[in-house]
Amino acid sequence: MIDLVNAAMTSAADALANLRKNDAALAAVAAAGELLVKTFQNGGRVYSCGNGGSMCDAMHFAEELSGKFRRERAALPAMAISDPAHLTCAANDFGFDSVFSRFVEAHGRRGDVLLAISTSGNSPNILAAATAAHAAGMKVIALTGKPGNKLESHADINICTPGGTQYSDRIQELHIKVIHTLIELCESRLFPAGV
Repeated sequence: MIDLVNAAMTSAADALANLRKNDAALAAVAAAGELLVKTFQNGGRVYSCGNGGSMCDAMHFAEELSGKFRRERAALPAMAISDPAHLTCAANDFGFDSVFSRFVEAHGRRGDVLLAISTSGNSPNILAAATAAHAAGMKVIALTGKPGNKLESHADINICTPGGTQYSDRIQELHIKVIHTLIELCESRLFPAGV
C-alpha cells in the first residue's frame, strides 16, 4: 500500500514540477491575475463555472474571494454558477448545454470576468458560457488541461495545465494550485496592508 501512496505523491510532484517549468502557463497565470485585479479595481464582478470537480473548484475560487483567503480584507464580488435551482431550471427548459450560459446572460455585464474551468477544454456548456460572456462584453479566463482544446479559442487568457497523465485528477490538482495563486495575487495587489 505504501508503494501506491508514494507513487501517487511522486506523480503529483512531477506534474507540479512540469508546470513550474512551463513559461507560457506561468505567464498566463500572471496575466489572469492582472486581469482579475483590474476587474475588481474597476468595480467589475467575477463569475466561475465548471462541471463535477471543476464546479467544486469554481466554488472554491469564488468563496475565497468573497470570503477570505489569507488576509483580513474587504470582500470581493465573486460568485460560482452553482445554484441548484438555476442549474436544474435551465437544464430542464433549455438543455444541459445552457446551464451556465443562461446565468451569464442574466447577470454578466461589460467589465466582468468569467473563469471557465474544464479539464478537457471541450465541455459544451463551458464553451456556451464563454460565448455568452463575450456577447455580454465580458472577458474570459479559461483554465484547461489539454493543449489544443476548443475552449482556447473562446478565451482571452488560456491557462493550460497538462498533468502528464491520461487522468483528470492531476490536472485538477494543478488547477487548484493555479486558483490559489490567482487569489493570492488579488489579495496582495488589492490589499497590500491586509485591510
